[in-house]
Amino acid sequence: MPLAIINSIASWFLKQRIHQIELFLKYPNEVQEELLMNLIRSSEETVYGKQYDYASIKSYKTFTDRVPISSYEDLEPYIERTRQGEQNVLWETPIKWFAKSSGTTNAKSKFIPVSSEALEDCHYKGSKDLLCLYLNNNEESEMFVGKSLRLGGSSQIYENNNTFFGDLSAILIENMPIWAEFSSTPSSKISLMSEWETKMSAIIKETINENVTSFAGVPSWMLVLMNKVLEETGKTNLMEVWPNLEVYFHGGVSFDPYRDQYQKILPQNQFKYYEIYNASEGFFAIQDLNNSSDLLLMLDYGIFYEFIPMDTFGTPDQKAVRLADVELFKNYAMVITTNGGLWRYLIGDTVRFTSLNPYRVRVTGRTKHHINVFGEELMVENTDQAIAKACKITQTEVVDYTVAPIFMKDKQKGAHEWIIEFKQEPKDIVAFQKILDETLQSLNSDYEAKRYNNMTLNPLVLNVARERLFYDWLKKNDKLGGQHKIPRLSNKRDYLEQLKKMQNLINS
Repeated sequence: MPLAIINSIASWFLKQRIHQIELFLKYPNEVQEELLMNLIRSSEETVYGKQYDYASIKSYKTFTDRVPISSYEDLEPYIERTRQGEQNVLWETPIKWFAKSSGTTNAKSKFIPVSSEALEDCHYKGSKDLLCLYLNNNEESEMFVGKSLRLGGSSQIYENNNTFFGDLSAILIENMPIWAEFSSTPSSKISLMSEWETKMSAIIKETINENVTSFAGVPSWMLVLMNKVLEETGKTNLMEVWPNLEVYFHGGVSFDPYRDQYQKILPQNQFKYYEIYNASEGFFAIQDLNNSSDLLLMLDYGIFYEFIPMDTFGTPDQKAVRLADVELFKNYAMVITTNGGLWRYLIGDTVRFTSLNPYRVRVTGRTKHHINVFGEELMVENTDQAIAKACKITQTEVVDYTVAPIFMKDKQKGAHEWIIEFKQEPKDIVAFQKILDETLQSLNSDYEAKRYNNMTLNPLVLNVARERLFYDWLKKNDKLGGQHKIPRLSNKRDYLEQLKKMQNLINS
């Protein structure tokens, strides 16, 4: 069958979903309420459902009054029972897959249950909807004439008590439907390779002669792969390697610090960037418009959403609100109830709504990855945007960064200490530092107030990292691969001190 016909059939098939998306756009709160009741009804006979008497829950209020907001540690005993082979604990259907995730907050592994419903009705549905929304906005797309170069994690699948665990990307590849396998590169065998550096070479070797029309992966790691492709081929940009490239689907970390670098190696005005918001726990939101930073919250994936205002998060006044009660431009911690058996689960991400009709969000950071030692409420969204602006003004590029507080001591004022690894170091590091600090003040009024006349906070301290410092830190901590990220912000100095120690060891 000619490739043009395949492209037309694939486009037609995917765009049939638009009518269902329009339904939850029109009746968002009703769709969410019905979804919650369906989740509760289907779980009445589970261990968790009996513990909280799901059979008698008939309203959202009763649900929130009775069922507590949970961290991973709260649900871990139930998850462990399932991992040992017991079923009907958190979810009604058998669960044999677990997405292993250590995150960036601690070394302890989390095992997120992945039900068949979560695979089909959430993760794979989200992947199809991403293509559907892109094609709906780009009628002339010929994406399916070629293949999508995907870059996932590096873990293999492991078996234990007839249950299986690994990176989410490995689980998705292992269960991938035929249509996705056919349209993707590299092969599953290479995608599942566990040794990251060997895997990178294998990906380049296999994909270099493919007709790649799209990319999918985390911006920081995808950039590493793209630069290696240019090194290997001797080309100046990726359009010379794959002339039919048209879109990059990205997520996992903010794209802002990397945007200029991508535009240099993809120098085509018509090239598109589409963002997604997903995690081991579910697929949550998709960019639904060209040239937008806002993500449409997907409301029919078997996930019920609640939100805790960050100004009360972790206090006695903390209270979750449902979707119908959120406000624009306010930071919220996201709480999810899912078709994988996560009940009122605090996922650890923070978002703010940029639109209420339809519901669109931007990811602003992590509940544990912000700095609020001095009341400054600095979010990752702020630092990513400030880095991007400072790079643009000073004509430089950043590989990675992390920030931690300098605590007040002996009557000395506090400050924020940064370590930044530059791909291209600014000619005037003091000017870069000043632009970064002033931009943060313009973006965050709390930070500005603490910096006013150096009243509470002194100017930020900037350390220039040696080449490959962050890469070496990830490698040392066994975190190389497409799903691992550098912790951007922390209220503690642990990450920063580890990095400084590695830097000093080399320098000495």
